[in-house]
Amino acid sequence: MYKKIMLATDGSEHAKRAAENAVHIASCTKDACIEIVYVVDADKAKSDVLNNWNSADIGDKRKDRLREVENMAKQSEATYHTTILHGDPGPTIVDYANKNNFDIVVIGSRGLNGLQEFVLGGVSHKVAKRAHCPVLIVK
Repeated sequence: MYKKIMLATDGSEHAKRAAENAVHIASCTKDACIEIVYVVDADKAKSDVLNNWNSADIGDKRKDRLREVENMAKQSEATYHTTILHGDPGPTIVDYANKNNFDIVVIGSRGLNGLQEFVLGGVSHKVAKRAHCPVLIVK
């Protein structure tokens, strides 16, 4: 049923649970493929650099967030690939999902920045409102 699955992740606990659900969906459908999408937010990236200007592991933290999700997909033997996008997470995810005709988008209900989620209404809610395909929001 859902062969082309987009998993939007940021490494948060909710995103990890979303990954578990995406892997489960993929395992139920023959020839399903998960596209793991990670959006680098320019504002957050600038903040990371300014706050950790002498740290060499800024990029490593992002890689670690993705590695855990990729390991879940590998262990389940799901077909997957990873895409890194740049921009404001909500609109970037919506735009990518709509342009690439995914069957479903799987996303965590809250990301790494809880205050921003509360103030702005949340990336997952923006995706649910604007994506042209079903969206599974995982708590």
